Amino acid sequence: MQEALESLLERLGCRPTGRPVALSGGDMAAVYRLGTDAGELVIKRDVPERLAGEAEGLRALRSAGTDLVVPEVWAEEGGWLIMEALDPVPPTSAARRTLAEGLRALHAATSAPHGWPRDNACGATPQPNAPLDDGRAFQRERRLRPLTRACHRRGLLDDALRARLEAVALGLEAWLPDAPACLVHGDLWAGNVLYTSRGPALIDPAVYRHFREVDLAMLTLFGAPSPAFLEAYWDGRPPDDWPRREALFQLYPLLNHLLLFGGSYRAAVERALARAEAA
Repeated sequence: MQEALESLLERLGCRPTGRPVALSGGDMAAVYRLGTDAGELVIKRDVPERLAGEAEGLRALRSAGTDLVVPEVWAEEGGWLIMEALDPVPPTSAARRTLAEGLRALHAATSAPHGWPRDNACGATPQPNAPLDDGRAFQRERRLRPLTRACHRRGLLDDALRARLEAVALGLEAWLPDAPACLVHGDLWAGNVLYTSRGPALIDPAVYRHFREVDLAMLTLFGAPSPAFLEAYWDGRPPDDWPRREALFQLYPLLNHLLLFGGSYRAAVERALARAEAA
């Protein structure tokens, strides 16, 4: 273990009781679990700016006052993030409903504007969050257009596909009503949800304030939430144009995956784009 980490643990008043164990799923950061005399900890090693954004997001989610479990941040310093460890258990139908109700409560509290006081990251991609009053402008200028241009510069999008994405971004006001901004996890794929003995938990956030569909669309992109989950979240009343909204808010994470992992995601971008273009 590096000297800086040992010094940080000492200042936190805890002493390791074993060696750190590498955890899976750390595509962007090195992640370890460590037993200490003060409890089990998860330790991340990454670029300091990304860890600072994650720590801020965890604290924001913890302070939101929902029934969802969010790991407590013990320290974030010098490229290290130390937080409490959570022990996963198999999910149940009741736990999935609790997740839905917790997300609905998280999204119920709204405030202006769309965005966040600081930029953070979604995976390894810098995530611009400069606030805008109109959510459609935020989706266009802070999400769709920057990643469309970045993918085009790298040759991952041809001119025709870029033009179609730009047209969707420029046409949002024609069909998507503006809505008050709520706190969103920002990267809520199934791997960032843990089911624990204390209830469903959220990890690895990329928080900002925006449309609530951001989190729902991410959950359905890389997983299939149960009908009970969707029924509980929407309280039986999903928006009439949910399929189109779902596709729109899946474009940003798909473009991010295209940028990070290459052309294998282009077909998925095209499929979501076709659904978002539907009149």
